[in-house]
Amino acid sequence: MLPTVLIVDDERHTREGLQQVLEDQYDIYLAENADQAFTLMQSETFDLILTDLRMPGKSGLKVVDKALMLKNRPPVIMMTAYGNVPSAVEAMKRGAYDFLTKPVNLEKLEILAKRAIESKTLQVEVEQLHERLDGKYSFDGIKGNSTELKNVIERVKLVAPSKASVLIEGETGTGKERIAQAIHQNSNRPQGPFVAVHCAALPSNLLESELFGHEKGAFTGASERRIGRFELAHEGSLFLDEIGEISLSTQVKLLRFLEQRTFERIGSSKSITVDMRLIAATNRDLKEMVREGAFREDLYFRLNVVQIRMPPLRDRSEDLPVLLNHFLLEFAKENEIEAPTFETGAMQCLRRYSWPGNIRELRNFAENAVVLHRGSVIHDYDLEAKFRGESLRIDGKRVIVSPLDKEENEKRLLREALADSKGNRTKAAKLMGISRRTLHRKLQQWPELDVVDR
Repeated sequence: MLPTVLIVDDERHTREGLQQVLEDQYDIYLAENADQAFTLMQSETFDLILTDLRMPGKSGLKVVDKALMLKNRPPVIMMTAYGNVPSAVEAMKRGAYDFLTKPVNLEKLEILAKRAIESKTLQVEVEQLHERLDGKYSFDGIKGNSTELKNVIERVKLVAPSKASVLIEGETGTGKERIAQAIHQNSNRPQGPFVAVHCAALPSNLLESELFGHEKGAFTGASERRIGRFELAHEGSLFLDEIGEISLSTQVKLLRFLEQRTFERIGSSKSITVDMRLIAATNRDLKEMVREGAFREDLYFRLNVVQIRMPPLRDRSEDLPVLLNHFLLEFAKENEIEAPTFETGAMQCLRRYSWPGNIRELRNFAENAVVLHRGSVIHDYDLEAKFRGESLRIDGKRVIVSPLDKEENEKRLLREALADSKGNRTKAAKLMGISRRTLHRKLQQWPELDVVDR
């Protein structure tokens, strides 16, 4: 679909001449005065407006004003005689993208039109990105209704507008970086950069250069100056994940920055001052590391101005259905297929599972369920053994004993016996150690297990 351009000019030969130049690249609409242009603006959406400044009736300045009132705010290029350049400059002050003097240089017009539309497209993409970020990292984007999560959100709301350093503690996969992003997005600097550094992913000798940067020739291999993450986070937030992994020497430099708000690149003695908010996270017990001498106590207190502890998923199991449904819908949409649902027994198994990988593990599980499961409903027997319970051997036969009630365990054993006997009820009853009549009665009680002899 071609971009749409509205040309407004009271001179017919000018309108039609510009149309001939641009119609191969754009869908062109013509208006001979401002009023006609206003009518077209109400019925059509334009990517660019090209208007004359001086026209009978309303001038091109009114066209600029009208365009700025439209929802999509298309860029406006003003055309004017050389003697009216001051008026064209006034149009730019009022919001016009640029101006061209008459007679119009057609090559310059094509370049300027392309640049204006590209600029508008980029602006729309940036606005949409900010909308997605605002939604993703708003408090509404944090899923769950548990008391533990509500306490975290209330703490984030209190600390976000401040300049205080924040330490987020919690097991791997509990969503520490997401909370850090929510703090940044709800701070007084959301338009600034959010720079994340995963300290455990870098060797200590490279981490210092990554954080503070270095000068050319500072060490072997430093072939050019490198700007560090501290400088990149200026007027934004710096998130240091797994802060417990940094070396003692790097801890000294980090402490100095927190005390003086200055640092030096490696190989330089020039102090650099940056304005940024530091947020750190760890899955380790920093207090214990302080006692062991592996982490500086003074740095710990500097980082831990405000502490936020992320609860593991097993401590907020009431949030699991909400989170699971959110991930299922996300991956179903991404793969353009229908999201499966979980029957009661399967959901009970999932809520009893300890989720050592926390939300990260749940997200992976949801994607797997969407992509690999056949059918619209997932039952407890569809789940992996780790979700259903412990693996035991009874009479030399491996079975899954669930942490559910006696009836659920009996149903599971019966299902496995029927599977092993390929649906033969006589053999299944023998495997179960019960009579065929008892088995028949149980199948009447649980018709979802019913099979015929084969």
